[in-house]
Amino acid sequence: MPTADTTSPPATSPAKQRSRSSGQGLCCIWHGLNRANWRKVCQMGGPFPAENRLRRWSISALSWLNSWHEFWENQIYGRRIAATEIEHPPIFILGHWRSGTTLLHNLFALDEQFTFPNLYQVMFSGHFLLTERITTALTGWTLPKTRPMDNIPAGWKMSQEDEFSLLLGSLISPYTMLLFQGNRAKYARTFDLTELSEGELAQWKAQFLLLMKKLTLRSNRPIILKSPSHTYRVPVLLDLFPQAKFVYIHRDPYAVYNSSVHLRRAIFKENALGRHNYNGLEEDTLVTYENCIQRYEATKALIPAGQLHEVRFDELEVDPLGQMQQIYEALQLPGWEQVAPKIQAQMGEHASYRKNQFSMDPVTMQRLYKRLQFAFELYGYPSRLDESSTFDAA
Repeated sequence: MPTADTTSPPATSPAKQRSRSSGQGLCCIWHGLNRANWRKVCQMGGPFPAENRLRRWSISALSWLNSWHEFWENQIYGRRIAATEIEHPPIFILGHWRSGTTLLHNLFALDEQFTFPNLYQVMFSGHFLLTERITTALTGWTLPKTRPMDNIPAGWKMSQEDEFSLLLGSLISPYTMLLFQGNRAKYARTFDLTELSEGELAQWKAQFLLLMKKLTLRSNRPIILKSPSHTYRVPVLLDLFPQAKFVYIHRDPYAVYNSSVHLRRAIFKENALGRHNYNGLEEDTLVTYENCIQRYEATKALIPAGQLHEVRFDELEVDPLGQMQQIYEALQLPGWEQVAPKIQAQMGEHASYRKNQFSMDPVTMQRLYKRLQFAFELYGYPSRLDESSTFDAA
């Protein structure tokens, strides 16, 4: 696949993006690598320029500690992990990035009958059974209070994408885009997994199942998983978990595009191992969105009746209680009476959350509508081409 086009204009000028800057400093996702995978990353992405050398040195040092912890976790927990059965079908939250998947994940996390991967578990999936309790207690103060791309609270215990575990454990993930910034050809085949070799697919599945077993060993409850990348992988997920249930969320394409561009700029900068690279970012965002929607629509019929429910972000945002009740009823999930008061109690906090905002001019709106018209029509979103708009970004 060719590299992304670099001619697309930006969605909005930086002056119009009103989001707070991140305080991550040296910290980045690559600090979760063990020694072997750090060497592979250096071979895949190097040689690196002088920028961010302190970050790379700190990753290298921590990779030794991660490997040491992984060795001892395997010694202590290895047999128990291997013997663990994933008894409960998981629930997958699907949808393109910035479509409201985090909001859904956080609402599900209020229900104590479920469990979910948190930031520490996906970043240090190789040894969280051994180290999570003491390390999170000692290092929680070092984390930024909010995520780098928005104002959503951050912390070791907050729900997080299992995709980060797949990235760090297998290096087979679309998030290798953080290593290959500006070069889509290097990671394009890791979205839907259909072009992987048998060995690569087996490695990916093994890493995924290992995380699922460890989460089950930690808490034997149904696991709620939120990774937008899984939207491309319905056939693989059903192969692993035929009884899995799915919730798909979609959102106004204008808002998704603007927020996705902002997200990529933030995470590219905060996780660069050398010089961050925004070349072709807007075009790559469009290609990713198109492929995501088309792949989901082409494969969702594989999901058996009663195992899929679809929701609109704008409806979930204004009525989280009512929309979550519909999800529980459609998927026949028990325990609504117990979780409803908890969701109700969160509604005041949700209403006061201040989202990033982005302005979009009519020329950009026309360009996006022409490119993404199929999605506007598919999900019933208006073109609004006669106006200049400001969009919120969850």
